[in-house]
Amino acid sequence: MIRVSSIFSQMLQLFSRHEFEQAVAEHRAERHARGFSCWGQFVAMLFCHLGRAQSLREICGGLAASEGKLRHLGLPDAPKRSTLAYANEHRPWQLYRAVFYQLLGRCREAAGPHGFRFKNKLLSLDATLIELCASVFDWAQYRRTKGAVKLHLLLDHQGLLPSFAVVTEGRVHESRVARTLRFDPGTIVVFDRGYTDYAWFSALDADGVYFVTRMKDNADYGVVERRPVPERGPVQRDEIIFLYKLARSGERDLFLRRIEVWDETQQRTLVFLTNHRHFAASTIAAIYRQRWQIELFFKALKQNLRIKTFVGTSANALQIQVWTALIALLLLKYLQLRARFGWSLSNLAALLRQQLFVYRDLFSWIDQPFQPPPQLDHIPQQIPLSWIS
Repeated sequence: MIRVSSIFSQMLQLFSRHEFEQAVAEHRAERHARGFSCWGQFVAMLFCHLGRAQSLREICGGLAASEGKLRHLGLPDAPKRSTLAYANEHRPWQLYRAVFYQLLGRCREAAGPHGFRFKNKLLSLDATLIELCASVFDWAQYRRTKGAVKLHLLLDHQGLLPSFAVVTEGRVHESRVARTLRFDPGTIVVFDRGYTDYAWFSALDADGVYFVTRMKDNADYGVVERRPVPERGPVQRDEIIFLYKLARSGERDLFLRRIEVWDETQQRTLVFLTNHRHFAASTIAAIYRQRWQIELFFKALKQNLRIKTFVGTSANALQIQVWTALIALLLLKYLQLRARFGWSLSNLAALLRQQLFVYRDLFSWIDQPFQPPPQLDHIPQQIPLSWIS
C-alpha cells in the first residue's frame, strides 16, 4: 500500500529541522516560549501564505479544522490566536531571514542558466512600496495620511531567485540600500533610473562590477568617441561619454557607454548607460529588458501571498510576515524548478492551496497534476473465524 503524508507536510520536509533549530538557538528565539515553538509559528505563517488565510482567526481555525493531520506537520495542536499574535510581536524576525537563506542555498542547486551566452552573473536590483494604513501602522509614516514600508530586492537571473532582501521604511531611498551592497567582480547589475548616483557608478566601476541602466534625460555629458552602428537595426547610436559632474568633482575618470535603441513596441527611443565596453549594443538592450523579471517577481509576491494585508500591526510582526512570504515564494520557485510540468507560478500557488492537506506524493503531483492518484494495492480479505463448540 502506498503511504504518504499530506502535501503540506512534504513541503515542510524540504526544510532541515536541524538547521532550523540551530537558527532558533542562534537567535535565542524561544527564550520566553510557553509551549508554542518557533516551528509551530513558522508552520502557522506558511499556512497563512499558502492557504491565503486573511486573519489570525483563519490561520488558527484552518489549522484546528485539520487537527488529525497536524502531527505530520510537527505540531501537537493548533495555536490560539493570542499565542500566535504574541509570538509574531515578540520573537525575532531575523530567525526567518536565516531560514530564507537556508532554503535559498537549496534552490540554487536546482536553478538553471540565465539564458545569455556570457558567463557573468546577472542580477536585477529594484524596490517595491507596500502601502499601510497610517493610523494603524503609526511607526511606518510615509506621507501625511499614508504609511508604507519598502521591500528592496536583488533578483538572481539564474533561476530567477531572490538573492538579497531588506525591508525599510517607505521614506528610505533606493540608492541608500544600493550603496550597502557588495558584488563580486564581473557581476552585471541591472537597475532603473531611480538608482542614478554617479558616485556609486564610479565605485561599482572601481570594483570591477558592470551595470546597465537607463540614462536620465537631463544628464550632462560630453562625447569622447562615436562607435559604428549597423545601418539597419534598432541601434541608433553607440557612444563613449564622460559625465561633467564627476569631472568637476575631481573623482576618478569614468568613461561610460551611451546607447540609443529604437523600441518598436513602445514607439520611442530608449537610452541606456553602461560601463561594459565589449558586449554588442543589442546585447546591452536585451540585458536591460530582463530587468522586467523583477517586476514580475513583485507582482507574483503581492498577488499570490499575504503581503498586502497583515495579521499583526507591530514592526516585528510585519517583518515576520514579509520574510515568511519570501520563504513561501522561494518554496514555490523550488517546486517550479523541480517539476516536469510547465507550471506558472500563480497556477501552482492556486492549485497547491486546494491540495495542502491531500494525501498524495508531492513530486508525482507537481509532475502530473491532472492525473488521478495511483490505486491502492489490493488488501486481501481476512479469513473468517468460526468458533467450534
